[in-house]
Amino acid sequence: MKLMIASDIHGSAYYCEKMIALFKKEGADKLLLLGDLLYHGARNALPRDYSTLKTAELLNGIKENILCIKGNCDSEVDTLVLEFPVEADFAYFTVAGHSAIAAHGHKTPAYLKKDDLLFNGHFHVPAYEERENCIYINCGSVSIPKENSPHSCLIVADNELIWKDIETGETFMTKTVQS
Repeated sequence: MKLMIASDIHGSAYYCEKMIALFKKEGADKLLLLGDLLYHGARNALPRDYSTLKTAELLNGIKENILCIKGNCDSEVDTLVLEFPVEADFAYFTVAGHSAIAAHGHKTPAYLKKDDLLFNGHFHVPAYEERENCIYINCGSVSIPKENSPHSCLIVADNELIWKDIETGETFMTKTVQS
C-alpha cells in the first residue's frame, strides 16, 4: 500500500488543495493526516488563504481516503464540519516489517522500541533520526513550515520514505527503511 502522510494544514485552503492534488498525482491509497487540520494555533500567523470551512470542504471531498490523528490544535467542534473521525491520539501499522506508530507529536507513546518507526508532525520540520528508542520521522508541515523547510508531506511506499515539496511535487529527501 502507498501511503501519503501529512500534518499541520492549519486551515490553509491553498496548501490543502496543493496537498490533495499531490495525493492524487502520487496515486496513494490513503492519506494519513497527523493533526492540526483547521485551526492555525495561537503561536502561528494565519497561513495563506486561511479558511477553516473551505479546508473542511476540501478534506471532506476525499474523506473515504483519509485516516486521521488528533493534533493539539484540533478540537471537538471540528467534528461538526469534518465528515471523518479526527479523535484518535495514535495509529498503528507496519512498514517494512517494523512497527509504526503515528502521532501528532505533542503526545508520544512511552513504549517505543529501538526499531519502531514513530511518525510525527507538530514540529513543522521534516526529519529522519535514528534515536535510542525509535526511528523518528517527521513529515514536516503542509502550510506553516519552520527552519526554512519546504511545505511538505511524506510518501511511504514499501520500505521507501520520500519527502515531497507540496508546491512543486519535487522530492527533497529520501530514506530506505531496512527490513
